[in-house]
Amino acid sequence: MTSVDPSFSSRQHACPSLVSFIIPKLVPVNEYPWGEATATGVGSYPGDDHMEALRTAFGELPMPYLPELPARGVGADMIGRTAGLLVELPVEVQPSGWRVSDRPGRDLQRALDHLRRDLDGLEEVAQGYTGPLKIQACGPWTLAGAVELRHGDKLLSDPGAVRDLTESLAEGLSRHVADVRRRVPGAEPVVQLDEPGLPGVLAGTVRTASGFGRLPAVDPQVARERLRTVIDALAPAFPIVHCCAPGLPFDVVRTAGARGVSVDAAMLRRRDEDHLGEAVEAGTALFLGVVPGTDTRLPDVGVVAKPAVELWRRLGFAPARLAAQVVLTPACGLAGASPAYARAALARCREAARVLREDPGE
Repeated sequence: MTSVDPSFSSRQHACPSLVSFIIPKLVPVNEYPWGEATATGVGSYPGDDHMEALRTAFGELPMPYLPELPARGVGADMIGRTAGLLVELPVEVQPSGWRVSDRPGRDLQRALDHLRRDLDGLEEVAQGYTGPLKIQACGPWTLAGAVELRHGDKLLSDPGAVRDLTESLAEGLSRHVADVRRRVPGAEPVVQLDEPGLPGVLAGTVRTASGFGRLPAVDPQVARERLRTVIDALAPAFPIVHCCAPGLPFDVVRTAGARGVSVDAAMLRRRDEDHLGEAVEAGTALFLGVVPGTDTRLPDVGVVAKPAVELWRRLGFAPARLAAQVVLTPACGLAGASPAYARAALARCREAARVLREDPGE
């Protein structure tokens, strides 16, 4: 079953004399592993009770996810959690942060223990579950900008080290996805690569380990190739890239093979919308952050859904595609929120997603 390219109607109005010569691209309705009116979380969650976090994710969301709980300490943070997945590239914690080490130590073991407990809990909570399941890991560029080499410089400063890190991450993530599939056989994995550091990597604004200088900008083609290495290793999972910083390079991410992008609606700049529009027209899914990540008074569902509806209208796409191609999320992780607010925020995203289907702004 297919539907007409969502941008066709806007092109038709813009140039009616060419209507008879335009053959619309057909976009499969079932190209995404989720149904219409879907919401999910971004990554982090407050507290240290991983079972409660999992029950909340599965109880409140049509697309549950594997929460990260950084409050548990070393190895539960985004960098340490992902570093624990690296193959034959051990790391340890130094006063300046995570650093490559000669051999596995207790810091790495803590990261592995946290992840193992989370996966055991996932297997218990998700018994009998079928459908999309989102998991997260730090992307190669953000990881390279955070982890240091043995002598103290950031991995990002050494192109060869970045290549080795990328290959190690690709293999480790592939094993991680296979483990999730084994534990939850009915799941259709959606794998989110967190790349908040990618805009800075391309702009040359990442500081050196000393903090006194900046590392050279990475060529977009190199950034694309390294990101593609990791994304290709995830197949057949559905890969998306998340960035809660302004300036996500949509063209780099899309051409690297990402099938979805995850952004904070408040961070989108008007000059980004042309690039975002091209990605959406090509079928890229949009995970849009619409609820604050820290405690506040939550607005009603219509207000929460409004940024998605208005963005879709500005981009000129058919309203009928909105609920299928857009997934609502909090603006970023919820680690800084209270547990009560985190649960309410996820529920509000779920409720607002229904608005996209019931009243898509026609």
